[in-house]
Amino acid sequence: MHRLPTSAPTRSSFRISDSFFSEILLYYHISIFFSYSGTILAVHRARNQECMMSIASDAYRDATAETADIEQHKVSPKWILLSAVLGSVIEWYDFYIFGTAAALVFGQLFFPATDPFVATISSLLTVTVGLFARPVGSILFGHFGDRIGRKSMLLLTLFLMGIPTALIGMLPTYQSVGVWAPIMLIVLRIIQGLAIGGEWGGAVLMAVEHASHDRKSVFGSLPQLGTPAGVLLSVGAFALASRMPEGEFVAWGWRIPFLTSIALVAFGLAVRWKISESPEFMMAREENRIHRVPIVELFRQRTKSVILTAGGKVGEVTMFYLITVYLLSYGTSVLGLPRPEILSIVVTGALVSVIMMPMWGYVGDLVGPKKIYLTGAILLATSAIPMFLLFETRSIWWMAFAVVLTFGIIYPMMYGPQPSLYSVQFPPELRYSGVSLGVSLASAVAGGLAPVVATSLVAASGNAIPVGVYLAAATLISTISVSFMVNPRKP
Repeated sequence: MHRLPTSAPTRSSFRISDSFFSEILLYYHISIFFSYSGTILAVHRARNQECMMSIASDAYRDATAETADIEQHKVSPKWILLSAVLGSVIEWYDFYIFGTAAALVFGQLFFPATDPFVATISSLLTVTVGLFARPVGSILFGHFGDRIGRKSMLLLTLFLMGIPTALIGMLPTYQSVGVWAPIMLIVLRIIQGLAIGGEWGGAVLMAVEHASHDRKSVFGSLPQLGTPAGVLLSVGAFALASRMPEGEFVAWGWRIPFLTSIALVAFGLAVRWKISESPEFMMAREENRIHRVPIVELFRQRTKSVILTAGGKVGEVTMFYLITVYLLSYGTSVLGLPRPEILSIVVTGALVSVIMMPMWGYVGDLVGPKKIYLTGAILLATSAIPMFLLFETRSIWWMAFAVVLTFGIIYPMMYGPQPSLYSVQFPPELRYSGVSLGVSLASAVAGGLAPVVATSLVAASGNAIPVGVYLAAATLISTISVSFMVNPRKP
């Protein structure tokens, strides 16, 4: 079994590249700061010209309605689904390789001055920082997604996810630049969190809003493939990199999964460029139902729906980060199992989830997404403690069985029908902001804190059983929340 060395790589292995990259990245962040400040000032000036913009938008809407309608029919639903699924896979790959690296290697490379427990907590907290930035991104991109459309936001979020991911692969380590290394890592993670806050809502709404009424659940489940597929690719990439000699993996091998994002993002942008705008959003715009500040109107009309969507997300997102982030650290550092075997278990669960996701989406169209969601929540609550009991056996086969059951089969029952269920909780003119904010709040609080809470519970109790109780309680919140949601009407 490979073990991470207790000391960070020598500075000589990065003497030239680290100083170069550190200078480049410092200049990059300074330029980002000033460009962002300029953007804020421009937005304030634009608000003073709201009347002029309103007149111009009316003229534009009249002049382009016919062209937009023609364009809408040129793009097939299959291409819409392809762009939503492909872009979602790429963005979640970029987002999850960070979590994988945080569990495996970031602790010793960026936080080496602390003891192993504190280094692990600090590394996992960088994952949490990105998730807490996600609600801010959901408000920002939700605002413009509900005002100017879904398509432009999907292009922007994909770009904003890809650039920081590639830059993380070029970062110097703590050994080279000291405290600047974790600072730059956290800044790039925050940008990732902002991007993913706008990505999920836009991708699933493009699929659901292009679907006929009797196919919204299965269409909405397809962009959800991006989550397990992103895990599959990210963990698979690290599983391959982990087979390198340990010294090479810690020195430079961990960077490869981040740098491959450049090609993936370029391909995803090319595909998304050709899609058409959501027909339901276009109808809302034609009927003058667009709000000046959607987030204000959202809390005025739909506060209860935001709370319910956040509560419904708590259980499955807690389980997701316990499996895809915490299990990697727990399996290697606490159970003492080989890293490639733990990664293989997570890959297997993700692969089964990819297969089951559209199947549960299809069933959601037959019996209703709310029924499928509630069934999955009840099953997850009852299997939470047994799952961690199986982890305590240290048996690879029993651990694989537990992950396949929960992550591969039960998780898609909740995550697959989620877009079609959540979308009906909000009108089209508030939908991007509503679904994005509700999901992002739960992801930040429940998902972001799950690995940290689990690490602390195991350290305090000496076993993982309290983590199972914690997961069961989180899933109970989801069950109660979903039971109060509006059920989509059958055609």
